[in-house]
Amino acid sequence: MKVFGLLSAENLRQLVQEARQKAVKRNFNQSFELILTFKDFDLKQPLNLNEVVFLPHSFEKRSKICVIASGDLALRARNAGADLIIDAEELDRLANQKRAIRKIASNHNFFLAEASLMPKVGKILGQYLGPRGKMPAPMPPNAPLEQLLSKYRSAVRVRSRNQLAAACKVGDVKMVDDKIVDNALAVVDAVAKKLPMGVKNIGKVIMKLTMSPPATLRVR
Repeated sequence: MKVFGLLSAENLRQLVQEARQKAVKRNFNQSFELILTFKDFDLKQPLNLNEVVFLPHSFEKRSKICVIASGDLALRARNAGADLIIDAEELDRLANQKRAIRKIASNHNFFLAEASLMPKVGKILGQYLGPRGKMPAPMPPNAPLEQLLSKYRSAVRVRSRNQLAAACKVGDVKMVDDKIVDNALAVVDAVAKKLPMGVKNIGKVIMKLTMSPPATLRVR
């Protein structure tokens, strides 16, 4: 994967190393957070970005996944280790349980739903998942669930709603620098493809560990 201009692997590696040097020691496994700021946008046409990026390297804090399915697909989701499974009957029971739905929406990063249940999912869960950018990805009955869950556990969501910045986690302090750089490049590449002028719309790349000072790269 190539990212042109100042956003090279070597530049990002230096950013990761600087973030490590600035890190304040904590009694927990700190995450590496990547923040991108954007420039040269028409403020009358705000940026709305909601991109799922499948990272090449997983890290300790994996994404939590809710599967909405029935029958054999629900059984296979359970066997594959989905964090939460909602079948058709449970979906109906949730219809009037706003607090329970909000909790589910907050506690899970990604939602996968059996394609035939999508109309009901939209009706019952849409008003809670939609504003969070978490509407489910539809699955056919023969979906390879183990592969899908593995893929989404290593995924991050990069989102910007009417703001000229977006952020996501790309690793943790236990990972080697090269893997963090690979993940950061995957995010930058995916985001750049959604911007009108690509990498030229990125103003700053910021890397920091949780509760630690940032390291910043300006993109000219």
